[in-house]
Amino acid sequence: MQGVRGSSPRSSTNRDETADLSPLAGAAGGVPSPRTNVTDTADTADTATTEPTGTRTRIERYDPSAIEPRWQARWAELEMYETDLLDESRPKYYLLTMYPYPSGDLHIGHWYIVTPSDALARFRRMHGFNVFFPIGFDAFGLPAENAAIKNGGHPFTWTLQNIENMRRQFRTMGATFDWKHEVVTADPSYYMWNQWLFLRLLEAGLAYRALSSVDWCPNDGTLAREQVEGADRHCWRCGALVEKRDLEQWFLRTTAYADELLDFTGLDWPEPVRIMQTNWIGRSEGAEIDFEVAPDDHQPGGDLIRVFTTRPDTLFGATFMVLAPEHPLVPKLTHRDRLAEVEAYVGQARRRTEIDRLAADREKTGVAIGADAINPVNGERIPIFVADYVLATYGTGAIMAVPAHDERDFAFAVRFGLPIRRVVAPPGVEADATMDDAYIAHAAGERLVNSGRFDGLDADEGGRAIVAWLAESGRAEPKVTYRLRDWLVSRQRYWGTPIPIIYCPVDGVVPVPDDQLPVRLPETVDYAGSGDNPLNHDEAFLHVECPRCGGPARRETDTMDTFMDSSWYWFRYLSPDEPGGPVDREMTDRWTPVDQYTGGAEHAVMHLLYSRFFTKAMADCGLVRDREPFLRLFNQGQILGADGERMSKSRGNVQDPDELVARYGADTVRLFLMFMGPWDQGGPWSPTGIGGVHRFLNRVWTLVLDAHGREPGDPESGALPAGQTESEARSALRSAVHRTLRDVTADYAAFHFNTMIAKLMELANTLFRFRGTPVADAPEWDETIRLLLLMLAPAAPHIAEELWTRRLAAAGAPWVSIHNQPWPEVDPTAVVESTREIPVQVNGKLRDKVVVAADATTADIEAAVLARDRIRAILDGRAPDRIVVAGGGKLVNLVIR
Repeated sequence: MQGVRGSSPRSSTNRDETADLSPLAGAAGGVPSPRTNVTDTADTADTATTEPTGTRTRIERYDPSAIEPRWQARWAELEMYETDLLDESRPKYYLLTMYPYPSGDLHIGHWYIVTPSDALARFRRMHGFNVFFPIGFDAFGLPAENAAIKNGGHPFTWTLQNIENMRRQFRTMGATFDWKHEVVTADPSYYMWNQWLFLRLLEAGLAYRALSSVDWCPNDGTLAREQVEGADRHCWRCGALVEKRDLEQWFLRTTAYADELLDFTGLDWPEPVRIMQTNWIGRSEGAEIDFEVAPDDHQPGGDLIRVFTTRPDTLFGATFMVLAPEHPLVPKLTHRDRLAEVEAYVGQARRRTEIDRLAADREKTGVAIGADAINPVNGERIPIFVADYVLATYGTGAIMAVPAHDERDFAFAVRFGLPIRRVVAPPGVEADATMDDAYIAHAAGERLVNSGRFDGLDADEGGRAIVAWLAESGRAEPKVTYRLRDWLVSRQRYWGTPIPIIYCPVDGVVPVPDDQLPVRLPETVDYAGSGDNPLNHDEAFLHVECPRCGGPARRETDTMDTFMDSSWYWFRYLSPDEPGGPVDREMTDRWTPVDQYTGGAEHAVMHLLYSRFFTKAMADCGLVRDREPFLRLFNQGQILGADGERMSKSRGNVQDPDELVARYGADTVRLFLMFMGPWDQGGPWSPTGIGGVHRFLNRVWTLVLDAHGREPGDPESGALPAGQTESEARSALRSAVHRTLRDVTADYAAFHFNTMIAKLMELANTLFRFRGTPVADAPEWDETIRLLLLMLAPAAPHIAEELWTRRLAAAGAPWVSIHNQPWPEVDPTAVVESTREIPVQVNGKLRDKVVVAADATTADIEAAVLARDRIRAILDGRAPDRIVVAGGGKLVNLVIR
């Protein structure tokens, strides 16, 4: 397999050379509001006209198909977006969007992810930042392998074809990716460093092999628990039913960083993601306590069942025990008379999801195994059950059940007729008070009851005393436990990074030496066998010499979970050709953490959590400096198909952006996706309204190239609107553009792209009111046009570049790209309002509005209101009982009885 990284066209052409221009044209049309659906009635608006000397002439038509490819080629020729990573004259800004899987074609959902990020990259460059905005492809994965099985080809060939097509489509978008730094994870030059990093984790004790019960898909092999979905436990990729198997697997020790992963200090991440990760890690403080199994006619007893509890104060209330169906003691302790029923229940429980098993509203089920345990605090024999609401993955897989103080245990006890004993009571409640529900408050003032020698103690104090007492005899110890489990990285599939391990009958588990990396995937494999890993049958790959003794040995045939590829890829972007290691430490120290990461919230407890773990582990191995990967995270919404389902070719609900680009141009598609609603919300795809966005760009075209034209129906005199004087109109225009600049700047920074575009549309409407009037010859008009193009440039880069270039050429000025211009500054004096409009209510109902000076006092406002003819008519000679000027002069209410 050869290298697959892309490259940008290069040229020795002077970067200041003006691009050749061809005649273009545009037209005017209506402008929608950011939430209005505009019926798409035409691809382009009617041709605009002008009458500068009384004879109507046509201006050139806006033709994005002529503009956009030319500017894309010009930007590439000038290498405008290749970042000089060594440039320290400007502050760095590392902007990263989650890289795509090369599934074949970009659909509109990919554009929805990338175009706002690209606009942000352009915006930050105009603010003087040295922006690094790289791209790559998450190229390993099951779809490529399935395509190879179906079509008889090779995953690498399929993947390369898709990557090349997606590169073309990204360039059509006008994206500013630095292609010089592209990575493709299926390239051996990338995945060899997956292997190298795995070996460093192995040396650090952070990678290990163990026998484990895993979720197994008959088609996809081992799955992470996050990849098992639904009440019927089906595979997230192929939908097949998932079963449990015990296999020797490779793990990464994520639990070693559990406490550090709970610390989000210094990170600007969405609160829902932080909550999801915190809950997934699931830190709990409590104690581990041993319950001894009582002897009976089935077995001699003496086995210890260890439980973890966060409420040791309730130990005297434990009236039964529950084991998870997967607990290893279940088959040993189950009485022979109960064996068939227990085995049937266990089989049924193992097919349910953890979410389903833990559902609060689900009826509790379980089976007694025919054995008892001894409560260590009072010597009582209590029955042992197996029940699916207890999970093997949390705590020890066994619980002491305290029905008086746990809702699930209470429901279980009621169903099976088990004792319910109160052992914690709030103030004023007697120890033998009737309980209709579990008491779980755990509030101040609680005391222990029915707890022997500990009666009357404060609940928390009593819990600590009970643990200390049991610890004296070795039956308890304080403990912190976590829901988080180590990351299972083994996959029984071909199309992934081979795990660099050799098994030798003499030397055992032997790491592949660094100088023998990469362990390459064989290029010819046999996919016969319906999902079986073909590496198991590839003799040339399987059989190898042991690196230590030289004897016959075999390779590990498992490959790595593809989340391994995405757990460090942003480091490799900084040095994709570095031969001496996975990262260039000088570059990572200078450029990481990533300043802004964008991507879907669905990755909260997989990619985003694994990335944080991996960064911390790399820091501890001395490979990077910082311990967090991404300083700021933004989760964009998701574009769904018109059917409301996630867009995918398999569902047949994708929208091809190439069709829209051919019809409207890339700038229109970019703006429409940013305009359709808040970026963090997404929603079902609908093209309704895209014609209105296209007409807005036609209006901008017309305003820039034909300031003096008039449309049919416009006043022939070119009169100013609303009887304004020319001076007032010029002042109003300048005020409008600087208010827009102030708001648009804030909207870009906050990712409020939909409102940003709406404000640019409003500004265009304002300009049209002055088109063909004397204001169009004024400096304020020229300033407004200049600022409009600068504000539009990040979002609609092609048309902004074209119109900017034409303005420079008309003025005889040398060409400099609009995208290399500094972001304009707001003139604070221009945004100061000289007057303000205040609504006037009478008895709470809106009756009038009054315009007053911006600095009007309360007395001035009251006088202006009482002088209004409409208010005087309502008062009919009476004085109001009270005048309320509310909100610092934002509302006036007259009270009349």
